[in-house]
Amino acid sequence: MKTPTHILESHGPRDSMDCDVVIVGAGPAGLATAIRLKQIDSDISVVVLEKGSEAGAHILSGAVMDPRAIHELFPDWQQRGAPLKQPVTRDQLLVLSRTSFVSTPQWLMPRNFQNQGCYVISLGNVVRWLAQQAEDLGVEIFAGFAASELLCDDQNRIVGVATNHVGIDKVGQPTEQFQLGMELRGKYTVFAEGARGHLGKELIDKYRLAEGKDCRSFAIGLKELWEVDPAKAEPGLVVHTAGWPMDPGTFGGGFLYHLEDNKLTLGMVVGLDYRNPFLSPFDEMQRWKTHPAIRAHLQGGKRIGYGARAINNGTPQALPKTIFPGGALVGCDAGYLNVARIKGSHAAIKSGMLCADAIAEALSAGRAHDELAAYPAAFEASWLSDELKQARNFKLWYKKGDLVGKFMTGVEQWLLPKIGVSSPPWTLHNRSPDHASLRPADQCVAIDYPKPDGAISFDKPSSVFISNTNHEENQPAHLLIKNTAIPVSVNLAKFAGPETRYCPAGVYEFTRDPHGADQLVINAQNCVHCKTCDIKDPTQNIIWSSPEGGGGPNYAAM
Repeated sequence: MKTPTHILESHGPRDSMDCDVVIVGAGPAGLATAIRLKQIDSDISVVVLEKGSEAGAHILSGAVMDPRAIHELFPDWQQRGAPLKQPVTRDQLLVLSRTSFVSTPQWLMPRNFQNQGCYVISLGNVVRWLAQQAEDLGVEIFAGFAASELLCDDQNRIVGVATNHVGIDKVGQPTEQFQLGMELRGKYTVFAEGARGHLGKELIDKYRLAEGKDCRSFAIGLKELWEVDPAKAEPGLVVHTAGWPMDPGTFGGGFLYHLEDNKLTLGMVVGLDYRNPFLSPFDEMQRWKTHPAIRAHLQGGKRIGYGARAINNGTPQALPKTIFPGGALVGCDAGYLNVARIKGSHAAIKSGMLCADAIAEALSAGRAHDELAAYPAAFEASWLSDELKQARNFKLWYKKGDLVGKFMTGVEQWLLPKIGVSSPPWTLHNRSPDHASLRPADQCVAIDYPKPDGAISFDKPSSVFISNTNHEENQPAHLLIKNTAIPVSVNLAKFAGPETRYCPAGVYEFTRDPHGADQLVINAQNCVHCKTCDIKDPTQNIIWSSPEGGGGPNYAAM
């Protein structure tokens, strides 16, 4: 089988494009970086690569947006028509049991669940708007192109990225549609791929950016978009839930937000440090929707969208060094999400702006390919740093159990602010990666999930269908198995095949080969690019790499 390197040797060299700044990822962080650079100096040449078919195609978020950062980026965002149209009107925090719930009184609401001044949005639409603002400023956005390779010079500095070759068949042979990838070279390269970005992961390892830091922690976020009965619509209502169906040892909760136009977005976040290999985040969300408190919003409505994405659980203790020779990490590629507030878009935008300020200063001084020390220094002095420090223990308390987590959230997010203490005077640490948390199947209780009813709850195939996921099937697998024996000998034998459950798109299944032996089948065409397998696989035997650009989900209004 020909590798990309072999193909380059026989069909190269690649075309190359030079610019001042290359940005990988047209999400909030990448676009904010590009916009800020052009605002500072319109002569700075900026290119943004986006693996989705368009800016916003792969964007998945709740989302309730804090407008603080976008107001700094565009003080006139309302006059410009930014799609932040629905202010939050009411907050609810429900603690669920199997059939009932307790609503938290407003006077007891922790500050992280208070959303006054925020907006219920489609983050995909906000990103499309940001992309238009960027292009109006002269930013070049190349959608449908996946950055797949780091480019380094002889001093081990990042000098750009290369896109993957396209038109390669499953065995690595060029087809009639073959095109070599392209090199995009810049004085600085910014990585804004979102949580567990595959090049960001490579950079963290290459430059040891996480050395001396806490282990990073992740969750999977699953989301649906509904059109609801107008009589049940309450635009601006924000609902968060704790408790059922999560077991006391599993971090997670639900969200349900009413948008304008009788639309509602809902979903569930499940920490990927869960222990029971029989747990299925997708099925947990489906049964959560059947709770009377949630069903009441959905009855008579229609599900019109579905998606899933790994999210970074943040904490400044786990934030890697965000700079290296020739570039920087921004947004969730670095890990700026505030998991206590379930908000990352404002943090992504702010981090991109801080990075852009540092790059513009460097370029004006004639520098290139060095470390942007001004970027992390500016972060430490920013309101974003203060905000993340306030929430730095939120996820970690839940590692000590549900009751401890709830109690200490009350202490840190309600009691301390009441007595004038903004940030807790103690710091917890995470020393164990998520993939190490799974227990053997024989030590756990299997979970019997109810069958979907097709009205409130659904199966994975119908969900993937409405995510508009599409991949060119005759291409090399982008889900790589380092040791093909391990899925059966370890994952199936010891953990009862957890990849068939933690994947929210039915990518992995165990079948029998013609000789009756167990084998793992990978349905890569179903992949919604959530990256959960890359994080949760207990032996870290699965590597997520970028498929051909333009593939994956095409989320509409998500």
